[in-house]
Amino acid sequence: MSHKVNNKQELESFFCHHWNEINEWIDKAQSEIPQPLTSSVDVRESKNKYAPVDHNMYPAGFNNLCSKDLLHCGDHFRERFEQIKPGLKRIGILPESHTKNRYYLDHLHYLKSSIEMAETEVVLFSPDANLFAETTANAVELESFSGHKLTIHKAQVQDGQFIPVDPQVKFDFELVLLNNDQSIPLEVKWDEIKTPVHPSPYVGWFRRQKILHFKHYQNTANKFCAHFDINPDLIQAQFSSVENVDFNTKEGLDALGAEVDKILKTLPEGSSVFVKASQGTYGMGISVVSSGEEIISMNRKIRNKMDIGKGNLKFTSVLIQEGVETIVKYDDAPAEVTIYLVNGRSSGGFIRTNPLKGTQANLNAQGMVYQKLCLTDIKQDCDHTIKEAVYSVIARLSTLAASYEMKELMELK
Repeated sequence: MSHKVNNKQELESFFCHHWNEINEWIDKAQSEIPQPLTSSVDVRESKNKYAPVDHNMYPAGFNNLCSKDLLHCGDHFRERFEQIKPGLKRIGILPESHTKNRYYLDHLHYLKSSIEMAETEVVLFSPDANLFAETTANAVELESFSGHKLTIHKAQVQDGQFIPVDPQVKFDFELVLLNNDQSIPLEVKWDEIKTPVHPSPYVGWFRRQKILHFKHYQNTANKFCAHFDINPDLIQAQFSSVENVDFNTKEGLDALGAEVDKILKTLPEGSSVFVKASQGTYGMGISVVSSGEEIISMNRKIRNKMDIGKGNLKFTSVLIQEGVETIVKYDDAPAEVTIYLVNGRSSGGFIRTNPLKGTQANLNAQGMVYQKLCLTDIKQDCDHTIKEAVYSVIARLSTLAASYEMKELMELK
């Protein structure tokens, strides 16, 4: 079938010269359903397409955004806060508990600073006793990799509110920003919490499935492409899924291998596919294979990597995704782009590069390096940022899909 936009070059030109119209379409769609407060999207660019390959609602890399974009993050936070509660002035950030990761602490510093740019007071807190296991105090004092000082206050729940264990500390949150992906669900009865929590605590990785997200993305991308008469294959990767896989006992590996071969037959010769744990995060639970036999004959070491993820989460549902071979390079190393969004708006990004990996590999692995990518100056007919414009649109569509996914999960809670 012929389309108005049939190839990658035409796609880039169309996005550049119809930037306003495209974003107006997305704005309208997003206005009809609540968007995740924060999200990030990994986008791959090959020689013939762009495609989102992962979406996260609890991003942990605000420290990798450029300073100019962080200012715009603040603007978008303020916009969303006003929607939630006009005049909102005080929020709490509930972070991950792996505070020994000092790069994550850098992220917390910049996330907090960006929200403070929205003229909002911010307090870091957590009800997770594990975070305070090595202290008798009611707070932990931490220092990030770049030397920023952070204090996380110990909290408990009382009458549907998070309150400080230290009576001299004031919470009074009007909103809680959840920056904990809940691979291990926090021991909080979220339905009793009266303070608005964003993003929703019901879409942590203990409930989310990549499979569901990409089904919603496929529907969203197809609607978008039908409206603008774009070949939908230009902005998405093919995918399939297999349930009831046990990498430890090898149960289901034959079925998984058969599904891998089925997808590979639809792809050009020499292609590979990503086999991903449907609930995996932090680049865990991912293998890249070029045949079903590679799945069936996996050695114990690789099967162990695929079997258990962050927080000892057992993987049983598996996404098979077309391997989008990156053509992006930075310092002669393969790279991919990650876009950060606040309230569904592209607000910053970075380039993830990994000199230890190949162009078809998972780059979110040991050896990765981040380079800042500023999105602030994109506008219609601005040719020098044409690729950034495409990345931005793909990320916004992925986040629109995540809003439908979030709605579905909320209805099932």
